This record gives sequence, C-alpha cells and structure tokens, in this order.
Amino acid sequence: MSLKTKVMVLPMSGLSKCMLLAAAAVLAPGAASAQVRPARPVAQPPGTAPRTGPAATQPGAPVPGNPDYKPPQPSDQLAPLPLPPAVWSTRDAQDLLATIGQIGAEGLDPADYDPAGLAAAISAGDPILLSKAATDRFDRVSWDLAMGHVRRAVRVDWYVTDNDIDAEKQDALMRSALATHQIGDALRSLLPTHPQYAALKAALASTPATDTAKLARIRLNMDRWRWLPRDLGQKYIIVNVPSFYATLVENGVNRWKNRAVAGKLSTPTPQLSATAVGVILNPWWEVPKSIEHEAAGKKGFVPVKAPDGSVQRWRQPPGPTNALGQIKFVMPNSQAIYLHDTNARSRFNSDVRALSHGCIRTMKIMDLATQLLGDDGGEWTPDKIQETLATKKTVQANFVKPVPVYIVYFSSAALLDGTIVNYQDLYGRDAKAMTALEMKDGGASLVPPKATKPPVPATDQVAAR
Repeated sequence: MSLKTKVMVLPMSGLSKCMLLAAAAVLAPGAASAQVRPARPVAQPPGTAPRTGPAATQPGAPVPGNPDYKPPQPSDQLAPLPLPPAVWSTRDAQDLLATIGQIGAEGLDPADYDPAGLAAAISAGDPILLSKAATDRFDRVSWDLAMGHVRRAVRVDWYVTDNDIDAEKQDALMRSALATHQIGDALRSLLPTHPQYAALKAALASTPATDTAKLARIRLNMDRWRWLPRDLGQKYIIVNVPSFYATLVENGVNRWKNRAVAGKLSTPTPQLSATAVGVILNPWWEVPKSIEHEAAGKKGFVPVKAPDGSVQRWRQPPGPTNALGQIKFVMPNSQAIYLHDTNARSRFNSDVRALSHGCIRTMKIMDLATQLLGDDGGEWTPDKIQETLATKKTVQANFVKPVPVYIVYFSSAALLDGTIVNYQDLYGRDAKAMTALEMKDGGASLVPPKATKPPVPATDQVAAR
C-alpha cells in the first residue's frame, strides 16, 4: 500500500535522556564512507540530467566561511578506469527489498523505489538483470536517505552545503555492503542521527493514519533533516527561523539559547550554512542596495563616493543608533546573512519576530560571542572585549576555532520532553516541499526547463559579436 494512503512504521524504542536534552536544538557525528572509482555512470537523484566523470562530485568550500554550493570545477586529470559492475546475490537483493518495504518508518514512500520491479528481477533468476535492478534501487534509496527525497531545485531559498554522499561514496558503500552482506545496515547508516530526527520519527510512528495533515508535516520535516549534513559538528550554532531562536550546541547539549529576529515576509531569511570565524566589535553597517533608499541622504548615514563624486553606497558608522548594535558575526556567505546585535532590542519581546531585512538579530549576542571568543584558550577575555567596545573603534576579534552556523526552517520540532510543536509556516515554504515529497521524482519535474537561446545564423554571427 502506498504511503500516500497509509504510513507503514516499525516499532521503536523510547528516546534516551541524552537525546532529548538536545532535542530542542538542532547531528551527531557520523562516519564518512570510503571512496573508490565509480563502476557505473555517476548516480543522480531521479529526474535530473546524468553526470559523468569525477568532475560531477561537488567540491567543498574553497575558503573557510563560504560553504555555499559551488558548481563542479574542471579537472585536467584523466578519469580512472571504472571497476566492473557490482554483482548482487539473491540474498542481498532480498535484504534491499526488505529495507525498501520498511522505509515508511523514515517518512518515505516504498512505492517510489518500485519494490515490485525489484521482486520481479529477483524471481527472474537472471544475475545481470538482478544486479542492474538492485543497483538502481540502491542508488535511489541511498541518495534519499542521505540527501533527502525533495530535490534541491524545489527547496526555496536553500544554500546549505551537504557532501554526505556522491557517486563514488555510493559505489564504495554498496560494494562494502555486498562484501559483508549488510545492505540494510549500510543504508540505515546514512540516516540523520540528530535527536530531533529521532523524535519526529517516534511521532510519525504514534500518529494515526487518519491524521494525514500531521503525518505530512512530520514527514516533510524529517526530510528537511536529511537535507542537512549528517555531522553538523561537535560545536555549532543553529537558528530555526520559524521558532525565532538561536542555539549554541556542543557535544549534543544546548549550551546557550536565546531569542532571535528573522526576516520579514518581504525579505525572508534564506536557509544556509556558513562558518563563523569571529566577530566585529563596533561594526559599520553597509546598507544593502535593496534597501538603500531607506538610508540615502538621511542623518546618521555616510555616503561612499567614487572618484567622480557619485555615490556608490551608504554606510552607518558605529554608535548607539547603528542597526547592527555593538557586534556582528563574521560568517561570509553568498547571501550576506549574518547574526548581529540590534539597537531595537524591544523587538525581542514580540512572539512573532519576522521583522528584519533577512539577517538574524540575536538577543544577548554579546554573551554568545564572549563565550566563543574565550573558548580553546582564546585571548579575548570579557574585560578585553568591553575595553575594545569602549574605544568606539571597529575591531575584528577571531575565534580560536571557527564555528559552523546553520540557518534552517523546521516548521515542526521536538521539545525537551519529546513533545512535537508546530510553528507557523512564515514564508509558505511547506506546501511546495510537501508536493515534491509526494512525487516519485522528488519534484524534479516541477522545475521548468531552462530557456535556451536559438543559434545565431552563420550570416549574422559577425554582426552579433
């Protein structure tokens, strides 16, 4: 039976106390798979164009603090010779079929992986047909468990880097699992390990099949956890926009948590990952072009002029009226989003705190920065920070170790006691993602094809240059 009509779940044990301690925050470290040469065309999520060669692997961030997705880079190295196709035994294929049958417990639909087609290949007794069918389904299942079923192209304002799996890692994982006859265990090793995911999974198992709206919401937010890296880091900051809270998590425990203000409906906060390398004390505010009209020519703003005297941009100097307050985090990213203080702290008293131009105004952010600057034997003591602030000079203070930052969008999450709480879908992002989750191709077919320019006739090519 399709998950669209009934969710099939497995019994599961209760959450441990230590898992629930971190449930209100938002992945415990997971082991990375070894890499070998691909034995087949580079695997892709369903509905996307095929890729070939090692250049298809997504590279990591080229510099610290700018981990947004980067397109594949050309390589001068010759592609390694492929390994022969993997050979599946009936036993391993049956393990894969059983795993697909149980995947409803993860909020996914078994029908999306064509279990009937795999069962037919098993019954046919043709090892070539069986191996091809099983490899195809292993690729699709492993991709969805590690990266999420909803395709990147239909995730609204999504700029998070996730390199948990690629074609080489898939191939290495599959061959290792075939060698040890542990297909199911290998696939389950890709699942998120964060307590929030476990709490949502438990809620999915206990929700009646008739409560379709609740099931859909839980399933979507489980998939959102798969959109994130499996290992968020030993210490990281996570901001859940719908909840309006920023949290510092270390070793799976909430170390610091406070209220936050996110983007208003007209300037929504994107979902992204970045690396905070330090903070700016007494920052200048560089007014974004999109809202420059709000500052141009007004008292308290300084123009930056070109040699010919024309105004290029506007800045606001440090001081009590500065929109960034006394401090902002240095966390470079393509969206120019960061955590910062504010000169309008009364806004933290509102229940719905969608009030900014997109950045995250963070309550008591100086306390957060002071803790991070003092970590790992850092030289920035509380006294030194206050002395620097008093000089009114703009100074960058760096952390000893950079800290990952994740700005996410979970409309359902778990409290410390495991209770699931729903937040307002501020930016209306749930509906499109839910639709994609219900589609076999994860919504890839929802993306309109890119328009291509007609070729320029040969007689017009010179004139077109």
